[in-house]
Amino acid sequence: MTARERVLASINHKEPDKIPVDLGSTPSSGISAIAYNKLLAHLEIRDEKTKVYDVVQQLAEPSETIIDRFDISALDIGRTFNTNADNWYDISLADGSLAQYPVWFKPVLSDAGAWDAYNKNGLKIARMPEGATFFDQTYFPYLDGYPSDYSQLPQAMETVLWSAFVHSPWDQGDRDDFWTQLRQRALHVRQNTDKALVIVAGCNLFEWGTFLRRMDNFLMDIYLEPKQVARLLDALLEIHLETLAKVCEAVGDIADILRFGDDLGMDSGPFMAPEIYRELFFPRHKMLCDYVHTHSNMHTFLHSCGSISAVLPHLVDAGFEIINPVQTNVQHMDPKFLKKEFGKDVTFWGGGADTRHVLNNGTVAEVQAHVQENIEILSKDGGFVFAAIHNIMPDVPPENIVAMFDTVMNYGELDKKGEKA
Repeated sequence: MTARERVLASINHKEPDKIPVDLGSTPSSGISAIAYNKLLAHLEIRDEKTKVYDVVQQLAEPSETIIDRFDISALDIGRTFNTNADNWYDISLADGSLAQYPVWFKPVLSDAGAWDAYNKNGLKIARMPEGATFFDQTYFPYLDGYPSDYSQLPQAMETVLWSAFVHSPWDQGDRDDFWTQLRQRALHVRQNTDKALVIVAGCNLFEWGTFLRRMDNFLMDIYLEPKQVARLLDALLEIHLETLAKVCEAVGDIADILRFGDDLGMDSGPFMAPEIYRELFFPRHKMLCDYVHTHSNMHTFLHSCGSISAVLPHLVDAGFEIINPVQTNVQHMDPKFLKKEFGKDVTFWGGGADTRHVLNNGTVAEVQAHVQENIEILSKDGGFVFAAIHNIMPDVPPENIVAMFDTVMNYGELDKKGEKA
């Protein structure tokens, strides 16, 4: 089977010949630039520069060398942009190692040693404290309340770091020929690789509420001002559907997977009662999924952190076919439970290695045993694409990264007699 066939078989709940693997096809299944530099050094790869394609999370774009080394099965279409050397400039990361930023991102070093980031209108909207490895949002456009109308919502969204400093291909979204370029580049990579292709579209609903109002305010609003929340969600939905129409027209027959995002969970459970999710967010999530399924060949992928098992039945009903990052290190997300209860209904894209405890702190042997156990639970009968639980963080030793991927690559290999080794 080709890499694409493995991914599609898994989504269709058929067990492929080898487990499909992801690193970097989404900004929630990637690797920090610091960890990536350590990995390159460990593998003695010295002739490549680390490109920080997601500047907010400080994530590296995996090179073709790394994709080949670990037999990665899926690619982000966004990597087809910013391919020239003059699209990047050299910087130093928090640990002093070298990398590159896209030329449009120019944070400013403050007197306090922090990096401040400004949007195109000169408004300071994000900060990375000294020694930190992630930019934090510092400006919330609706902090003081909801507007009377949403005619200026797109402008408000541009003051949020996740929109102002968005990763490729969307950092090129203001080009006059963007949609034509997106299609042409997607076609080129489709014709020159056997990988599954992913387009990241976001279209967050709950999270945009937290970006605009701030988390504490929006969580209270859900219960105290549901009508105001519904107004905002409808305005966001209108914008998202316009985006999806363009995405589906441009690459709906080329990309295999469209990735949505909406973090709905904490360590202890969802941010809201399932009935609240069902009332406020489910109908709108369903409209987004229905649009993709009606107007494209793409499968729907939702990134949602935390303990979300209580709302998983509703997410399945909404039309999400793939769930990520499968955070099995929080309450009510045991992999055996998830596979038993939802394994026939949804594909788990993640859950392969615990990045909070094991991958960063375990020995090589512990990582191998941990990954082996998770594979045995989650891969039966398909419905599984291997990835770590969210991004690989800066503190993860490179030998553990190699051990993780090599364990996946060697799992289920056939011996000369055709039996599993």
